Amino acid sequence: MISIVIVAAFLGVAALVGGVTIMFRGASETAVADRLDVLTGARAISGQKQDCKEATLLSQTLEDHQPSLVENFVSRFGDLRQLLEQADVALTPSKFLLISVGLAATSAVASFILSANAVLVPVIAIASGSILLVWVFFKRKRRLASFAKQLPDALELIARSLRAGHSLASGFKLVYDEMPKPVAKEFGRVYEEQNLGIPLEEAIEDLSDRIPNLDLRFFATAVILQRQTGGDLAEILDKIGYLIRERFKIWGQVQALTGEGRISGIVLLGLPPALFIVIYRLNAEYLQILFTDPLGKQMLAFAVILQLIGAIVIRKIINIKV
Repeated sequence: MISIVIVAAFLGVAALVGGVTIMFRGASETAVADRLDVLTGARAISGQKQDCKEATLLSQTLEDHQPSLVENFVSRFGDLRQLLEQADVALTPSKFLLISVGLAATSAVASFILSANAVLVPVIAIASGSILLVWVFFKRKRRLASFAKQLPDALELIARSLRAGHSLASGFKLVYDEMPKPVAKEFGRVYEEQNLGIPLEEAIEDLSDRIPNLDLRFFATAVILQRQTGGDLAEILDKIGYLIRERFKIWGQVQALTGEGRISGIVLLGLPPALFIVIYRLNAEYLQILFTDPLGKQMLAFAVILQLIGAIVIRKIINIKV
């Protein structure tokens, strides 16, 4: 039994160390690679700014776009590669899964060695293995929100470049040069794709598929229609930017009006667990009936279900789409 625990601990720690090593290991660079980085925009020449010139299409290896067997299996449940791209995480799906499995195995072995409750071991393993996924979702949400805030400025910048006589592709390049991430990176990718021979309409459609933003979908539709039928694209972009800003203004007002409801929801949802912890610390025997008596277990499960239902109802009330 002890030997099994030792082997499991070794495998878990080895998987974790290997995943972290792969994550932070930098690729070896040569003089030719450095020159290619400069040519493709991955690294700026001395004297130019380097804040948003990172990975471009030409600087990415073909292996990064080859789906593995594990990724093909995971793709049945969701597009993990697109999730990592939306979060701007420099990990392939295989490396992501390797690190998650390593964290889960290490925490399971550690909790088993520390003589934790057998029922809690799988719960701890699942929670530890989900840490990276939760972090990716959090980073994705923050990046998409930042993109939505920067989009009006990007559209107005493109509109001004069109009025100055530049092409639409040059407007994308101007956004890439002048604006911060994440909008600069995404528009710069569209510019690189059309430079590599992909039609601009297709590159813009890929951008709207890659970034789930309704305003960006309006922009993509307007550009495609204008290139097919003609019209003043600069004026259309100005109107889209104005509508985005007005919606953000209305959204801010809605957030202010629903602030009381959100605080009330937090208090109502957080009070029962906090009271449970306080009573458990003061008099643990008083709560043991909830875990030992069959009726107490039913009441505890019913209380958890009601908490979840209350959270869903409160979220529906305060979550007003603008």
